[in-house]
Amino acid sequence: MSTHDLYVAAAYAATVIVLTGLVGWILLDRRARKRELAELEASGIRRRSDRPGAAKS
Repeated sequence: MSTHDLYVAAAYAATVIVLTGLVGWILLDRRARKRELAELEASGIRRRSDRPGAAKS
C-alpha cells in the first residue's frame, strides 16, 4: 500500500468515525428530549398545539 492509499484510508476512517459519533449523539439527544417531554406532560404541562381551538398552520 502506498502513502497515498494510507492517506485515503485514514480519511475515510476518520469520516466514518465522525459520522458514527454524530448519529450516536443525535440518537442519545432524541432519547433525552423524549424523556423530558414525557416528564413535562406527566406534570400537567401540555404543548400549545394540543390546546382546544389552537390555530393550525
